[in-house]
Amino acid sequence: MLTSFESFFHIENTFINILGYSLSYLEFFGVITGIGGVWLASIAHVWTWPVGIMNVILSFFLFYQIQLYPDMFLQVFFLITSLMGWWKWLNPEKYEADQRDQLKVSFLSSKDWATWGIVTLVATGALGTFASYLHVLFPVFFSKPSAFPYLDSFTTVASIIATFWMIRKKIECWYAWILIDIISTYMYYTKDVKFYSLLYLIFCFLAANGAFNWWKIHQKYSLT
Repeated sequence: MLTSFESFFHIENTFINILGYSLSYLEFFGVITGIGGVWLASIAHVWTWPVGIMNVILSFFLFYQIQLYPDMFLQVFFLITSLMGWWKWLNPEKYEADQRDQLKVSFLSSKDWATWGIVTLVATGALGTFASYLHVLFPVFFSKPSAFPYLDSFTTVASIIATFWMIRKKIECWYAWILIDIISTYMYYTKDVKFYSLLYLIFCFLAANGAFNWWKIHQKYSLT
């Protein structure tokens, strides 16, 4: 029998029914913290990182239960990088600091684009192949085959790269997030976690807003 703590993290524990869709506590609070964290990032507010930490913990348990294993592993990475981003935004080098002594918004170089593009393709192929065999290699932990191993692996790899860009406050991170969010919307809808699918659809618009806001912030630097 599940304890109250374990029950909260179980996807079958319904919080509310919406038009016939059973929304779990796990999915509901994952959506709320997800929207909050991305909105704070879109306005370059440092509180995006602690709110994001709450979201990755909830998402870890959700993705395990719907067999999106690369996404599940990605949450461990997000936990670590959220702590890194929180520190980096508050402790920039002097030449990187804005008027609030926080990290400045900037653009990637052409060399960065080429390097990360190659890394994305190679890493997606490797991770996708590994994910395809998880249920064979570790049947005790993964009783079912990975859903969308290569598509899920692409969003995982791209999310890792976009996160490092966000830690460095590179505007291009938002372009990457838009593509990731479109693909994720499709995957989560197909896996019947429709509220999370809606969350990532909302993320698409928040990412577009983030790109616009960060671009405006960057433009102001030349006026000061």
